[in-house]
Amino acid sequence: MIEPTNICNLKCPMCPSGNGSLSRKRGMMSLDMFKSIIDQVYTKIGILLLWNQGESFLNSGFYEMLAYAKSKHLFTIISTNASLDLDVPRLAKLGIGKLIISMDGISAETYDRYRINGNYQKVLANLKALASQPALKDALVWQFIMMRHNEHEIPQVKELAKALGVDRVEYKTVQIYTESDMAFLPSNPKYSRYKLTGSGFELKTEILNRCRRLWTQPVINQDGEFSICCYDKDLSIPIGNLAQNSFEELWFSSRMNRIRDQILKDRRSIPICTNCGEGIVQRVKPQITS
Repeated sequence: MIEPTNICNLKCPMCPSGNGSLSRKRGMMSLDMFKSIIDQVYTKIGILLLWNQGESFLNSGFYEMLAYAKSKHLFTIISTNASLDLDVPRLAKLGIGKLIISMDGISAETYDRYRINGNYQKVLANLKALASQPALKDALVWQFIMMRHNEHEIPQVKELAKALGVDRVEYKTVQIYTESDMAFLPSNPKYSRYKLTGSGFELKTEILNRCRRLWTQPVINQDGEFSICCYDKDLSIPIGNLAQNSFEELWFSSRMNRIRDQILKDRRSIPICTNCGEGIVQRVKPQITS
């Protein structure tokens, strides 16, 4: 996973980037740094994820990043709020493996409850335009995060997707951080990754001493900082920077291996792991009524 930027155009209340709680320095990854990272890893990776804590399309070099990934024959996955202008014909030429569009409502009123500063009509138009491109048809996914204010719309999502020409919809459980966030949890427990514990909450599943992410999905932040995973949003466990070290030096470093060892012995002792989606069902398939 490479983070083109940790800046976003939206102000979603539970997103560290959108709500302002992200303490990392904000910025954009340079195209030169991106190419340097890709040159080090492209023969060793299977999938390239191009987002983290920000809206990737805000980076003026993002299309060039996609083109460079294509030149290295990488299966690239991108995720966007699509609430900004997209060069759809250009995207169709870039051979994207998976294109995730986040839209959590089938009405402007519902969408605006969470996607603050978003433009519902623009997202709709982008979805329709992307679906009209044969080169993007199979890659396109509409992601719908299920929350209390939009769960009543779940039965109608597939109907709108069909009207837009979108063939794939993924329903995702919402991640929360504080007790005040519990107001966003769906009333239907099957749409949530959490169980309620009196006035609090916890993950439904046990936190086991294992994690595939530390062996399969490293994260490089916009400034070159190597992060152990996408759940370490504020780089609480620094490993090193790609500006001073090679990817292999950091991937096989003693710091990285100490964290892996700690995960295998006592994962619960690492604070970011207590609210991690590793090993739980994050996407569900609701029953859709006709």
